[in-house]
Amino acid sequence: MVAGAPFGANPPARRSGLRTGTLIALVLLLAIVFGTGLFAGWQFGRTGATSAGSPSSAFQPGSTSTVTIPQLTNNNADAVREAVISKVQPAVVQINVTTSSQQALGSGVIVNGQEGYIVTNNHVVSGATSIRVTLSNNTVLPAQVVGTDPVDDLAVLKVTPPASGLTAVALGDSSQLRVGQEVLAIGSPLGNENTVTSGIISALNRNVSEGQNGPTLPDAIQTDAPINPGNSGGALVDLQGNLIGMPTLNAIDTEFNTPANGLGFAIPVNRIRFIAQQIITDGHVSHTGRAILGVTVTNVDQNVAAQNHLSVTSGTLVVNVSSGGPAASAGLKAGDVIVQLGDAPIRSLNDLSAALLQHKPGDNLAVKVYRGSQQLTLNVTLGELPAS
Repeated sequence: MVAGAPFGANPPARRSGLRTGTLIALVLLLAIVFGTGLFAGWQFGRTGATSAGSPSSAFQPGSTSTVTIPQLTNNNADAVREAVISKVQPAVVQINVTTSSQQALGSGVIVNGQEGYIVTNNHVVSGATSIRVTLSNNTVLPAQVVGTDPVDDLAVLKVTPPASGLTAVALGDSSQLRVGQEVLAIGSPLGNENTVTSGIISALNRNVSEGQNGPTLPDAIQTDAPINPGNSGGALVDLQGNLIGMPTLNAIDTEFNTPANGLGFAIPVNRIRFIAQQIITDGHVSHTGRAILGVTVTNVDQNVAAQNHLSVTSGTLVVNVSSGGPAASAGLKAGDVIVQLGDAPIRSLNDLSAALLQHKPGDNLAVKVYRGSQQLTLNVTLGELPAS
C-alpha cells in the first residue's frame, strides 16, 4: 500500500451527503483537472472483479417496473427521459440518519427488492444510531446496516419490504460508458426528495480522494449533472434506466469556496456490484481487488535529495517497507528511490499512483530503484489490499 503521502495545498471537495447545519468540506485531489497532487493511497486493480458479470442472486428486482423505455430517436428525447425517471424513481430512497450529535441526510438505491437491500455511501450512515428510509411513495421504513466498506465509501442497508414489495434498479455496466453519454442523477439534494438533474459523462477513470485519511475513489465517473449535498448514495443512470454510478462528491471552487459548477463524481456501478455482492452475501468485504506495493513513500525533490544524500532529485523515496509485503519480498528497502514501475517512469506520487491503477493483484512487475548511486531492477508481485 502506498500511503503517508504529504498533501500540501489542494482544492477541496464536498461529499454529497448532508449533515444538518454542516456541509462537510473535504479535499479533492484530482491531478488532471486541478494540476495538484494525487493521494497515493489505496489502489484499485482493473480486474474481472469489477466487470459486470452475470446477474447475481444478491440483486433481485422484487416488484418489477412495468415502464417501457422507448428507443431514443432524433425527436423523442423528452419521452425517453420521462420514461427513465418513471422506471428508476421507485428504486431511489431518501435516507434520514440520527447520530449522537446531529441529523444526517442522503440517498440510497434499492438493489434487491425481494429482500429489501439498499446501497448507499458509507459517509451517509457513518455513526448512525438510527436510520429511517423514505420510499418514493412517502412510506417510511426503519433500516439496519448490513455492512460497510469505508475504503470504497459504500454501505448496504436492509429494510423489511412492505406487502406490495419494492422495486430494485437494474444494474448497468460501467466498463461500457462513453464520454458525452447523457445521464440522469436522482436523489434528495438538500432534502428535496425525488429530484432529477441531467447532464453528460464528462470524463472517465478519474482518481478522487475524499481527503486526508479518507478513501480514494479510483475510476470515478465525472459528470456535469448537478450533484448537491443529499445526493450522496443516490442513482446516476443512463437513458436505458440502468444504474451506472453512485453520486458521491462535488468539487469546490477554492477561489470562492463554493461548489464548482458541473464537477461531480460518482462511484462506478461495477465497483458497487463487486462490493455490495460481498456485503449482502457475507456481511463484510473479503476481497478488495485492489493492488498494493506495500511501501510508505514520499516525493523526492531537491531538498529531500540533499537532506537524504540521494543521487536523484525526482521519484518516490521509500520511507518504510511493510514486513512480509510485496515490496519486502522483492527486496526493496527503506531509503530506495523508486524511479520506474513496469513501463511507467515514476517522478512523483502521482506517477506511482497512476502506474498502480493500471495493474491488479498478482501482476509481476519490474521496479527500478536507486539505492545510493546504484540503480537496481527488482521484480515485485503486487499484493491485494486487505479488507478492513
